[in-house]
Amino acid sequence: MSNLPADLKDRIESLIASDRVVLFMKGNRQGPQCGFSAQVVQILDRLVPDYTTIDVLSDPPLREGIKVFSSWPTIPQLYVAGELVGGCDIVKELVSTGEIFETLGLERPSAQPPEIRISDAAAAELQRLAGTAGGRELHLMIDARLQPGLYFGPAEDGELRVTANGVALSLDPVSASRANGVSIDVRPGASGPAFHVDVPGAPQVRQLGAKETRALLDAGEPLVLVDVRTPEEWARARIAGARLLDDALRAELEALPRDTQIVFHCHHGGRSQRAAEHFLALGFRNVANLAGGIDAWSQEVDPSVPRY
Repeated sequence: MSNLPADLKDRIESLIASDRVVLFMKGNRQGPQCGFSAQVVQILDRLVPDYTTIDVLSDPPLREGIKVFSSWPTIPQLYVAGELVGGCDIVKELVSTGEIFETLGLERPSAQPPEIRISDAAAAELQRLAGTAGGRELHLMIDARLQPGLYFGPAEDGELRVTANGVALSLDPVSASRANGVSIDVRPGASGPAFHVDVPGAPQVRQLGAKETRALLDAGEPLVLVDVRTPEEWARARIAGARLLDDALRAELEALPRDTQIVFHCHHGGRSQRAAEHFLALGFRNVANLAGGIDAWSQEVDPSVPRY
């Protein structure tokens, strides 16, 4: 560390102290830029609701400095409670031995199989898909933010296997500890029927009426009102104070604290619901959809906003 400039050393120490779990990586949590970083992010996402990632690709002095500081030659590097844990191989080894729970200060999950409910419609569709899966198993994964994933893949060591309504499911022990009371159904989606996994206790997109949204704005509530319509629709009619979602605003939103209140709206509420669900999956906990969209706003709040 003797060759490290004092200001860079101080900055690295400050970054390490900024959160209990800090990952120096290539890219960020939402967009890893190398396979090793992506693997560690995937592991942490399953175990830790919130942690900090530092993108070394955007900061060349930091990229080289952290290697000197840690006496560790590669990226990613995981720090927990101010102490270096190691890189991708070390983290994977801790997962395989189960020591990752002690490292992160977590309780080991119990091996109790959860109770899961699958509707008849979902069971029929899952059984149909299983017939085309080439022997791959159906997995249910629930991450640390209680966001679910349902997919076919090869069997993995240490998984629990549960059967519900004739459908066999494989879950890693951590997902199994979060899955009690989960229900799986099929619901209409934008591109046809889609599976819906309801996890008890998971954050949900709130539905706000037009008058309720107006009351929040009038009361000076700190919120970001986001319009997910097209620029052509924006030119036609808009809600005062709303911001049109583009790449720049998307990046700005993704950098905000996860408890920021964000209200999405579109024409009638469908597109904005999907946008809100996307940000919910990114870990935002205070996300709402303007029910009825700008059309409801025109009818219930401000008739001067054109309807179309």
